[in-house]
Amino acid sequence: MRIRLRPMTADDIGPLTDAIVADHWGERRSWFEFVVGHPACRPLVAVDDVGRQLGSAVATVNGPVAWIGTIWVVPDRRREGIGERLTVAVLDVAEDAGCRTSVLVATEVGRPLYEKLGFELQTSIVVVEAPGTGADASGAAAAGRTDPRVRPFRPDDLEAMARIDLGATGEDRRHLLRAFATPASATVLDDPVHGLGGFVVRAAWGGGATIAPDPDVALALLEARRRRTSPDRHVRAGVLAENASGIARLVDAGWSEAWRAPRLVRGAPLTWQPEAIWGQFNHALG
Repeated sequence: MRIRLRPMTADDIGPLTDAIVADHWGERRSWFEFVVGHPACRPLVAVDDVGRQLGSAVATVNGPVAWIGTIWVVPDRRREGIGERLTVAVLDVAEDAGCRTSVLVATEVGRPLYEKLGFELQTSIVVVEAPGTGADASGAAAAGRTDPRVRPFRPDDLEAMARIDLGATGEDRRHLLRAFATPASATVLDDPVHGLGGFVVRAAWGGGATIAPDPDVALALLEARRRRTSPDRHVRAGVLAENASGIARLVDAGWSEAWRAPRLVRGAPLTWQPEAIWGQFNHALG
C-alpha cells in the first residue's frame, strides 16, 4: 500500500491524537492545534491510500535553527521506514526555510536512526523535579516568600526576553515568546539595578521555557514556580549536562533527577550558552 507524506491539517488532529493516546504517548491535542496554526511550525503526516494517519513529524523554524520532534509512527506500521521518511522530509522542509542547524532530543530507540541521518550527540538534557511548596489541600502555605523581584510578564518585557533568549539558545524564538507569554503564563525576574535577568514562559500543554544566565536568577524563578504549586504536585526543569553546578544546586534545594535523554545536532555549530537554559517548551520547539 502506497504511503504519502503531506502537511498536517486540522482534520488530522483528532485521529492522530486518539492514536497517540492509545500508544501511551500522552495527550497531544493542544500541541497539534498549535503547530497546525503557527507559521513557524511545519507539521507533516504520513497517510495510506485510504487516508489513515500512520505517523507524524514536526519541524519548528527558530531563525537559523530548526527543532525536529513528534516523530511518531503507528505501532502496526513500524519498521517499514516511515519514521525515516518523515524525518528526512521535515529536515528538508527546515533546510528549505533557511535553517543551518537542526536539533532534537532523542530516545535511545530512535537515536540510531537520527545518527544514520547525520545527527551527532551534542549533550544530554537532564530533567529534574521537585514537589511544590505552595498551599496544601487545607490551604496552609509553606513558610517563606517568593523573591520580590519575580513578577508577572508585561508586554514591554518582550524585547529584553528575546535578547536573553537568543544569547542562551542561539535561536530566534521571538515568535514563540510572543505566542505564549501573558501575565498569567509568564514570569520574569526584574532587578532594579541590573534589569531583566531571566524568565519562565509556560505553554498550554505545560512545558516551560526557562532562561537565566545567572544561576541565582534561575533558582529564584524555579522556586517561585514551586511556591505556586501544591505539595502533591511536582515542578520540572530541563537542565543541560554542561550545567553541572546548576544541577548540584538544584539537588541541594530538594530537586531530584527524573530522567535524561540525548540532545543531538546536525549542521552548523550553535553559538549558545547551555548553562543559561533551565527548561523547554517541549522537544519540538526548544
